[in-house]
Amino acid sequence: MKIAVLGTGYVGLSTGVCLSQIGHYVTCIDINEQKINQLRQGISPIYEPGLEELLSANMAAGRLHFTTSLHQALVGVEIIVVAVGTPQGDDGAADLSYLVQAAKDISSYVTSKTIVVIKSTVPVGTNDFIGNLIEDQCGFKVKMVSNPEFLRQGSAIEDTMKADRIIIGSEDNEAAGKIHDMYRPLNVPVILTSTRSAEMIKYAANAFLATKISYINEIANLCEAVGADVTDVAKGMGKDKRIGEAFLNAGIGYGGSCFPKDVKALLHTAGLNGVNFPLLKETIAINEYQREILVKKTLKRFGGLKGKKIAILGLAFKPETDDMREAPSIPISRALTKYGAEVIAYDPVATKNARQIIGDIIKYAGSIEEAIFEADAVLIVTEWKEVKNIDIAAMAGKMKEPIIIDGRNCLPEEKIRACSSIEYYPIGKPPIII
Repeated sequence: MKIAVLGTGYVGLSTGVCLSQIGHYVTCIDINEQKINQLRQGISPIYEPGLEELLSANMAAGRLHFTTSLHQALVGVEIIVVAVGTPQGDDGAADLSYLVQAAKDISSYVTSKTIVVIKSTVPVGTNDFIGNLIEDQCGFKVKMVSNPEFLRQGSAIEDTMKADRIIIGSEDNEAAGKIHDMYRPLNVPVILTSTRSAEMIKYAANAFLATKISYINEIANLCEAVGADVTDVAKGMGKDKRIGEAFLNAGIGYGGSCFPKDVKALLHTAGLNGVNFPLLKETIAINEYQREILVKKTLKRFGGLKGKKIAILGLAFKPETDDMREAPSIPISRALTKYGAEVIAYDPVATKNARQIIGDIIKYAGSIEEAIFEADAVLIVTEWKEVKNIDIAAMAGKMKEPIIIDGRNCLPEEKIRACSSIEYYPIGKPPIII
């Protein structure tokens, strides 16, 4: 099939590359000329494992193209996939301005046979709204399909090629069938729904996962109070098939581009429709508290932080991405410096993006060794592989005081206990002090 994808962010670029990988002819469009020139050279503007290899291979095969020209991309295409950003607005609602502009842009090119697929995360009713907007511009009925994405940053390619399910929502059976055919080479489960149900599935899924994270973090805080171990508790819970093990890792809360804004957007939708949703309010409140729990632990240990050198390991909101959106490292860094600490941070890929958000209130190291040297304490914020695999005894020897506060519970307990002198403070379990 001949497909155009509007937007080359995480969702648009991953989608375009994977659709070309399964045999379709895809043109990705973006208004950012620098980004398009970079992509034409086979260079991905985002860090995503495996993406550049597939990008280059499909460009070489002639199935994948990049352009800033709507005319070049949209004339004669069968399917237009819209994957532009829907950031959070000041009131918590999704900002649809990029989507509205995309609808206006494509309205001159759609035909009665063109299928418009909205892959962006949007509030219930948005497909109807955008469909009407396009129809007002072009003068005929447009085939609309809601096809929400369920990609995890750091594993977007695998999540596309080996999806748990694909949701296709439409009131047009022919259009839904064609999108089903588009994905058929993936050989993954497909669920056909109404448009509004498809829109709701995305928000309901992300809000549930966010709530699950906040729940286990509250259990972790209770475990600390009563002397239990949240790792054991989560393992015991997760073996129950009704609960499952995923998203039961206690830590410092959720971040990224999806969970924070999607929970707030769903809460906003509930409010607009007169539905009280206190569970979501509490999910948000718990997460806000949890994001700075490492700071509270550090303050409790030292009493005051003025003049203390604190090393932060990991800045991205999760491993295998350079995304800093809603990363816990942001409020942690700001709070530590507010209390007078000297903060030096290390991240293998996110430093450039972190500088733009956190700025020069902290220092940035080029290695773990540089960050931890003569540090009074180390705070583990992102569980990168090189952080999890660090030589703990050697790290302790380089620090001024061997104090580790682990926000991800990612260091092996047996290696900690093998150290001759260390203070280790995890989340939701007793500290180890040797």
